Amino acid sequence: MRIIYLALALWGAVHPMWYFIRWLRAESWDLMMMLDAWNANAASTGLVWDLTIAATVLTLWIIHEVYRSRQYWHSIAILATFGIGVSCGLPLYLFLRSQISKS
Repeated sequence: MRIIYLALALWGAVHPMWYFIRWLRAESWDLMMMLDAWNANAASTGLVWDLTIAATVLTLWIIHEVYRSRQYWHSIAILATFGIGVSCGLPLYLFLRSQISKS
């Protein structure tokens, strides 16, 4: 499963970023315009909130687990979650966490 988690983390980093960068290049790298686009209609706003809630829950879980396990470097998954997305942060954390269970 570790390799699958790592592959999903890489896919979750590359695939969404490809779309974000494509859009930003077309819109002169205007981040405010991207935020506006994320709230363009009820469907996209709902998706933004869904991902925000998932990212918050994932962050709380990571903080709890890091505190319990003392594997502080696993906090990098929080940066991946908010810097890239849940699609990268969650599988990255599962990959990092699966290392503990092997020991």
